[in-house]
Amino acid sequence: MQSAKKNTPMFVCGQCGFVSRKWLGRCPDCGAWDSLSEQDRPAPTLSGRRTAATAQPLTAVAPDEAVRLVTGIGEMDRVLGGGIVPGSLVLIGGDPGIGKSTLILQLLASLAAQQRTVLYVTGEESVHQIRMRAGRLAIAEQGIEVSTENCVEAIVDLAGRMGPALLAVDSIQTVYSEEVGSAPGSVTQVREAAARLLALAKSSHLPVLLVGHVTKDGAIAGPRVLEHMVDTVLYFEGDRGQVFRILRTVKNRFGSTNEIGVFEMQERGLVGVDNPSALFLAERPVNVPGSVVLPSVEGTRPILVEVQALVSRSSLGTARRTAIGADPQRLALLTAVLEKKLGVTLFDHDIFLNIAGGIRIVEPALDLGVVAALLSSFFERPIDPATVVCGEVGLAGEVRAVGQMEMRLREAGRLGFATFLMPESSARQLKSNGRQGMRVVAVRTVAELAEHLFGG
Repeated sequence: MQSAKKNTPMFVCGQCGFVSRKWLGRCPDCGAWDSLSEQDRPAPTLSGRRTAATAQPLTAVAPDEAVRLVTGIGEMDRVLGGGIVPGSLVLIGGDPGIGKSTLILQLLASLAAQQRTVLYVTGEESVHQIRMRAGRLAIAEQGIEVSTENCVEAIVDLAGRMGPALLAVDSIQTVYSEEVGSAPGSVTQVREAAARLLALAKSSHLPVLLVGHVTKDGAIAGPRVLEHMVDTVLYFEGDRGQVFRILRTVKNRFGSTNEIGVFEMQERGLVGVDNPSALFLAERPVNVPGSVVLPSVEGTRPILVEVQALVSRSSLGTARRTAIGADPQRLALLTAVLEKKLGVTLFDHDIFLNIAGGIRIVEPALDLGVVAALLSSFFERPIDPATVVCGEVGLAGEVRAVGQMEMRLREAGRLGFATFLMPESSARQLKSNGRQGMRVVAVRTVAELAEHLFGG
């Protein structure tokens, strides 16, 4: 008689964690191609006695008055909603070399300076490398405990015995569970390790900070369920050739999901930027075609950024459309609107769009800035350097309202701008004292925008 197999081979998707009994070329759950790999998955067993489920009225649940753990790093506290919530699981992702480990070490040092004991578990570096980085950053190591453990069971046991104020794990892809047979970094291991650390955080009210690798597409490596399990997901963005770094919130159960933190990479590590508008506009060229200033709002913070466009006749059969820091599809849409509504011939021109400073703008208020920069470069007519523009553009060429206009006005007035071009519907909603002494120009269509900027 043939003996039963102990392990049943399963095929697991590396993108979403979908499990199949046979290999498939395309994952039926997330649609990724060639993402299923074979893993030995033990058959589930039932042991012990299942406890009876209980419930209670929502009104009987006492409100949680837990005080947030203030990190002492202003930009970090901003994106977290005022600090780290006890018992929360925070995931930070970013490209290699962007500064994730540096930020974590500075955060731990700031908490250690508050007479708190913190635990840093690293599976990628030795304790000597951590010590060298701390020396380069001039960080006082007192109060920072370091471990190079990779086993999640040992990490949970160590944290339980030490009782730190914060646990940081760098990175979740290097942690493994002894109860799972697959290799570290696999879908099953990442999911199991995150589940163990989540249980630790919730049961002991210990905030846990996870560092995650990202794929070539910019998404956090591992199963998609990882981002669903954690309480907060932060992305560390920026070009390693730039000095600016953007910490962006994409999920936060305890605060806003639109906040960003701005850092500047200096010799002694990452330094928070209190006035990012002045920093992003410090090297703005004056009286140069293709440049305009946009007052953007990220969460509760208004930021003035420079929108640059270059329109040049193409020598290729198909003109190029390139956007850095903005949506390329939105650029193509606005180009079509200008050709249709203004009769501007752009199909045979290469168009390059850039948001200076390495920041990415996703809000629709960017539309009017893109249109103004494109027209300025095409006509070789510079825009008044004391002018800012803001508004959404529709397919009919109309300029639509955007929110938080008074906040944008205050930031533009504070930096000395004199003229603000905005949608007419937004201008009607402004209060008399909300114009901040600026000249407000209301526009209804892209044709009126061109008339105001270039006199027709």
